[in-house]
Amino acid sequence: MSKVIFGVWDGEVIDNRDKRMFEIEDSPRFDNFVEFNPGNPIKAFFGWKGFFIFDGGVNLLDAAMLYITRAAKESCGACTPCRVGTNIIKQKLADIINGVAGVESLDELELLAEHVRTTSLCGLGQTATVALQKMLTYFRQELEAEIRDIANYKRQEAYSYVTAPCIEACPAKVEVPRYIDYIQDGKLTHSVSVILQKYPMAETCGRVCVRFCEFACRRNLVDEPVGIKLLKRFVAEREKYISDNWFDQDLIADKKPDDLKVAIIGTGPAGINAAYHLLLKGYSVDIFEAHSEPGGMASVGIPNYRLPSDVLHKEIGIVETLGGKIYYNQRMGKDFTLTDLKKRGYKAFFLGIGAGTGKMIGIPGEQRSMKGYKSGINFLLYINHYYLNIGLDVDLGNKMVIVGGGNVAMDCARSALRMGSEEVHLVYRRSKDEMPADHEEIEAAEKEGVIFHFLTHPVQIVSKDNQVTGLKLIKMELGEPDAGGRRSAKPVDGSEYTMDCDFIIPAIGQRVDHSFLSPNDGIELNKWGLIDAEPHTLETTQKGVFAGGDCTTGPKTLIEAMALGMKAAKSIDDYLTHGRVLFDPSERMSELIKDIEKDDTDYLAVPVRATKRIIADEIDPEVRKKIFEEVEKNITVEQAYEEASRCLRCYRVSLAITEK
Repeated sequence: MSKVIFGVWDGEVIDNRDKRMFEIEDSPRFDNFVEFNPGNPIKAFFGWKGFFIFDGGVNLLDAAMLYITRAAKESCGACTPCRVGTNIIKQKLADIINGVAGVESLDELELLAEHVRTTSLCGLGQTATVALQKMLTYFRQELEAEIRDIANYKRQEAYSYVTAPCIEACPAKVEVPRYIDYIQDGKLTHSVSVILQKYPMAETCGRVCVRFCEFACRRNLVDEPVGIKLLKRFVAEREKYISDNWFDQDLIADKKPDDLKVAIIGTGPAGINAAYHLLLKGYSVDIFEAHSEPGGMASVGIPNYRLPSDVLHKEIGIVETLGGKIYYNQRMGKDFTLTDLKKRGYKAFFLGIGAGTGKMIGIPGEQRSMKGYKSGINFLLYINHYYLNIGLDVDLGNKMVIVGGGNVAMDCARSALRMGSEEVHLVYRRSKDEMPADHEEIEAAEKEGVIFHFLTHPVQIVSKDNQVTGLKLIKMELGEPDAGGRRSAKPVDGSEYTMDCDFIIPAIGQRVDHSFLSPNDGIELNKWGLIDAEPHTLETTQKGVFAGGDCTTGPKTLIEAMALGMKAAKSIDDYLTHGRVLFDPSERMSELIKDIEKDDTDYLAVPVRATKRIIADEIDPEVRKKIFEEVEKNITVEQAYEEASRCLRCYRVSLAITEK
């Protein structure tokens, strides 16, 4: 645990300069600020709300210079205060460091810093001078002492990092403000290229992303978040033919030796993104897929009204355009083993296997073989592979009950209506506010006629002659929050009742089918039955074998799986190039930012005018609930420009001063 000698952050001033180190109290807030990487202590941290000094030898002038230099470099030039002001401050600091100016310059620096902070138009300029201002306000004597001793000035080792709340919230760290900037500038090709730096499935993600970025958007402090997902879909769809012109094997400049082959298991989002980045790095990549078509859970579990299959397949095709080979109907554990692949000459492996087996409710009367019973994931699999592809129908009866509150449950309910089920009921054990499904999906299901039963839990399946005839339910009430902060649900005595139904779909989660593993593979599982992979490197207990996606995390989102695929590609590249996975400073800075933000209050530096968020057009609920056509339409160019202009461009700079 690091001890703060002095500093100020978010209005909190700490000054322990008159104390000896053993007299300074430890602060749990800085548990993670001991080392930047092994053997390399963190001496100071500077950011958008101030700074903390952990080592008395830190030079504030040098830190201010390093910080403002990075801020000036990142300034977009849209407004004069930030672009010009940061460079003037940089020059003033240079004059002091070079002995041209003295203590008298500090007053001028203070005025300049305040002007930049209060008149800049975006988050970068509004936060770029905060750390300097805090130094000048609370610790000016330290700066004056350094100026008087300028002959002993020394440059320090540091790592600077530029991000924004939306970027940090995105698992793939897509540079959201930058692609929005390009939309405002009318540079749509540039915009989509920012997204393609992270993954090839831009159109797909623009349709089904769960929008972690929007929940973190600081526009929430004013009105509504920027429609980041809308803008992603807009630019990806407008530029959807870019893959025909951009992606080619000639794009790969640094071809690796042919014997450095990588095998990827699974064509889900994690596997495809791992292949994409490895191919761009010049590796030969083969992908093995258990099914007859690619996409993994993205293909199986997302209905066409949300994600048309041709969109997903076209973007997966980018991997083949880059030279990757996909081998279909090749199931690991049945058609080949890890040992087989090693004998074929593959030097590294990525397991991107999804959680494709639906969980049972675990109540009396439940049997997988009974008529009128299908797990949520199997139901969606049936729709995508049989109902839509070859027109094979299924009798859903008159009344269906779906158990669950996540996006899979919503997809099942909305799909059942489209397949002709007369009544679709959804049972969830907690309240509407606590449903894990995307709010937009819940709202869409309600509009289409799904009947919700909140605070209700199944206790027994009723059947006759192996055919579902009903579901016994009990009412629930919310209790005190559990260890994770979620309110527990407990049954209400004497509230049992039976709902007649013909079909029951438990959509309460999925698990990993372990049949792909062989005892000789050397791959260990953790206590949750997931592949045990090191969080930072994704390396498994078998050297050279990496894993990511649902098989390591349990069922998660498409964007989280793609992020792990990208991380795996970096680790595999390090492993094949250096024999080990190298330290990632940007990942470490992201960890520090998350730690420092935990207790922060958020606010806007300058007032922002409220503006209305653009809403995409949708097919009328009475029409769309009968068809699988895509519900949401793309926004227009005019709407995209209007929505992009709502972005506050909340970039901010962080700087870690280190020992080496």
